[in-house]
Amino acid sequence: MSTPLQPGGAYANRQQGEPLACDAAAGLTPEARPAAPGMRGDPARRARAGSTRPPLPRRVRPSLDSVRARDHSARMKQVWISKAGTPEVLQVREAPDPVPSGAQLRIRVEATGVNFADIMGRLGIYPDLPAIPCVCGYEVAGRVDAAGPDADPSWIGRDVFAMTRFGGYSDVVCVPAEQVFARPAGMTAEQGAAIPVNYFTAWQLVVVMGGLRAGETMLVHSAGGGVGIAATQIAKHLGATVLGTASRGKHEFLRGIGVDHLIDYRTEDFEKRTMEITGGRGVELVLDAVGGDSFRKGFRVLAPTGRLGMFGMSSAATGKERSIVSLLRTVAAMPWLQFTPPSLIDANKGVFGVNLGHLW
Repeated sequence: MSTPLQPGGAYANRQQGEPLACDAAAGLTPEARPAAPGMRGDPARRARAGSTRPPLPRRVRPSLDSVRARDHSARMKQVWISKAGTPEVLQVREAPDPVPSGAQLRIRVEATGVNFADIMGRLGIYPDLPAIPCVCGYEVAGRVDAAGPDADPSWIGRDVFAMTRFGGYSDVVCVPAEQVFARPAGMTAEQGAAIPVNYFTAWQLVVVMGGLRAGETMLVHSAGGGVGIAATQIAKHLGATVLGTASRGKHEFLRGIGVDHLIDYRTEDFEKRTMEITGGRGVELVLDAVGGDSFRKGFRVLAPTGRLGMFGMSSAATGKERSIVSLLRTVAAMPWLQFTPPSLIDANKGVFGVNLGHLW
């Protein structure tokens, strides 16, 4: 899901005639904005028209020295994990606005994604998290207001969403240009911030590594979560049948987005129900972020040539505080000896893992 942050700079409630922040960065007034070729700033067109007015200046990239000078007193806000614990350990702090370097783009953040990895990081059980205290956050959306010396300055002023790999709980971030994507017209910042982690992970699971095809069947755990919803939409687009596990309160919504068969994991054994629904055959693809014994059972419900995609261990985080008991129970229940090369060969099944953060 995504959580809106206070928009930064001149992007909030800009009045008619006020300069955009990106124009102010370049030292341009509204009257001095560059015109497109063939318009009023084109010297050739003006000469043919007999105009004596001088051409308007073209936009130039502000120097990094000017950006540093302007941002010396600018203070962004960030949400820090001060120590492992409950949500109350999160603290809002201020820091100087960052200055983009190399091929980075700077984004004034309007919304940031909140993912389960962030929750596990706050609990102190996410191995990829930087040393606490730190700022987490994998995805943001907003508007580019500055570019590094090696970045394309045409990004300035564009609405975007981006992958941050930590640091996203900030109202200003600097991100490599290759991790920034233009936001289509009509897409809100909140919608954009919900895309990178959920949909890129789902695509990797369902298409790139899962190889799901029309006519096949997929079982997705936590179908009501971000990745579960994205995976369902992709699977239905491909023409597959979808089984999903979720609490009963989410069933109506999930039916509405195309889940064909729903299993209430609180009252039903998903292994038994999956085999009943498929007539004992099993499914071609299982997506599992639960971990522990769920991996073992997921492997058992695979049909011949089936694939088990593992992308998390939510069973290790069962409350607002870190539970060593839950963590140890999840680790102990992992199928450490089941997925051996000989067993995979004999079963004609496959097992793979996905961690989007390790792909860039």
